[in-house]
Amino acid sequence: MIIPLNLPAIESFTDNELMEFCVANPDLYVERDENGQLFINMTPTFALSSSNNSELNGELIIWNRRQKTGKVLDSNGAFFLADSSMRVPDVAWIAIDRWKELSMAEKKSFPRLAPDFVIELKSETDNINELKAKMQKWIDNGVRLAWLVSPEEQLTYIYQSDFPVTTCSFNDILTGSDVLIDFSVKLSDILEY
Repeated sequence: MIIPLNLPAIESFTDNELMEFCVANPDLYVERDENGQLFINMTPTFALSSSNNSELNGELIIWNRRQKTGKVLDSNGAFFLADSSMRVPDVAWIAIDRWKELSMAEKKSFPRLAPDFVIELKSETDNINELKAKMQKWIDNGVRLAWLVSPEEQLTYIYQSDFPVTTCSFNDILTGSDVLIDFSVKLSDILEY
């Protein structure tokens, strides 16, 4: 369950204060929306969601090792986005040329960039409408391709800038479009639901 965190003495954290807060509270899963509101995930991931997330991450890692075209980040990687939010996807991928442009200090922090690709995996405690709004925020901030994977519905919602949202059944082949070249996966082969 994701709940808002209100700190009466602090109107909003600067980016540096937010990083310090995250470092001081490593067991909290923290995000910030574009209005400065902090959100804390108070529920650890259930075993099934954790396994499914690992499968998604693994597919992307295996593809990326062959292609050598980017860097894959897991659900612990946060990003400062153009709208001043700090978001954390379940899986992210950054094209290698953009990764190489980051300084070592940026790589050891929360970079100020939108990944090229993100996956959000709906867990048992997530609200699908909140996740859909989050997906649109990813796209609005520069993510080129985003998948919202909903095991309950056995559907993936596909978000791309300048295109309407589409869906793909878990039994169909899901592709990386022009972002993840030659990437494809059939989610019914790798996910349990």
